Amino acid sequence: MRTVEYKTHGTCSKSIMFELDDENRIHNLRFNGGCHGNLQGIGRLCEGQKAEEVMERVRGIRCGLKPTSCPDQLSKAIEEAIANA
Repeated sequence: MRTVEYKTHGTCSKSIMFELDDENRIHNLRFNGGCHGNLQGIGRLCEGQKAEEVMERVRGIRCGLKPTSCPDQLSKAIEEAIANA
């Protein structure tokens, strides 16, 4: 398993941490800060899912008038992790 840590930009959460297995499946997704209940739900929904599929599903989600959101930041974290693999 490879551990990924990503510092978020423009969201209430400050960082995202997760692990990727050899098949690029997400495990142990955690957000530092933000809407705790919603982000726990996202973590559970993403558990064991293919990183590329999660990235495509959550990319572009906005939070209110902000140009990004915690899920959108997750897509950026996944994209960076895949590019740096």
